[in-house]
Amino acid sequence: MDSNIQQDVCYRQPQSLADRVAIVKDFVTRFSYPIPIVIDSMADTADRIYGGWPERLYIIDIDGTIVYKGGIGPFDFHPEQVREWLSQRFPSSQ
Repeated sequence: MDSNIQQDVCYRQPQSLADRVAIVKDFVTRFSYPIPIVIDSMADTADRIYGGWPERLYIIDIDGTIVYKGGIGPFDFHPEQVREWLSQRFPSSQ
């Protein structure tokens, strides 16, 4: 994508888990990304199970249950629904 080139976030296809970890570390550092990231194995198990392409949001409860499954982006991608769910489940103490 042109925007990826403009933002200098183009990477070679990773050939190992170490490559994937390096890409994530670079992204987190460069963009001060505050949310924990989980890296899929080279077998792409999570991708096959959750079907996250091109983008999809899930909320997985502490016991491993999927409590929110967002639509496939970009047209059915609604991060505001995640914010709403999280704010209801974890109300601010302020």
